[in-house]
Amino acid sequence: MLLLCLKVFFARFIDVSLGTVKMMFIVKGRKLISTSIAFVEIIIWFIAAKEAITTSNSSLIIILSYALGYATGTYIGTIINEKFISGVLLIQVISSTLGKREISKIKKQQFGVSAVETIDKKYMLFISVEKKRLKECIEYLKTLDKNAFILLNDSKGSFNGYFKK
Repeated sequence: MLLLCLKVFFARFIDVSLGTVKMMFIVKGRKLISTSIAFVEIIIWFIAAKEAITTSNSSLIIILSYALGYATGTYIGTIINEKFISGVLLIQVISSTLGKREISKIKKQQFGVSAVETIDKKYMLFISVEKKRLKECIEYLKTLDKNAFILLNDSKGSFNGYFKK
């Protein structure tokens, strides 16, 4: 029984982690790698589901192992995405206190930034940042204006810009 629960847990853990990573590649338009991951993912899922359903034991522990594997796989998949899958993010900032001087400071930090002055004399900033520098960028923006409205979007990519390596 313990062996069955461990098999189900680890199979779900692996297939859901793969599924989470696959979705990140789909969003980025990476068709071949997401299709390959999907193939492996569904094989593992089928094995886990078959093991859980065809057993003669109807213990609630099997169901909990299945669910816990799913939840753990989701958690680990998001960590894999954060740590290992690179990408470009778009940060939009609306501020009534950020001006040309602060925009110049942002550029000196080597963040790609463009600014548009709004009708009500605020600035809307568009900042492209590599995912690995997101936390650094947000923290820096908060030092310039702790009350700025900050909106974060995933981006499929960017062209003709500069990124600090």
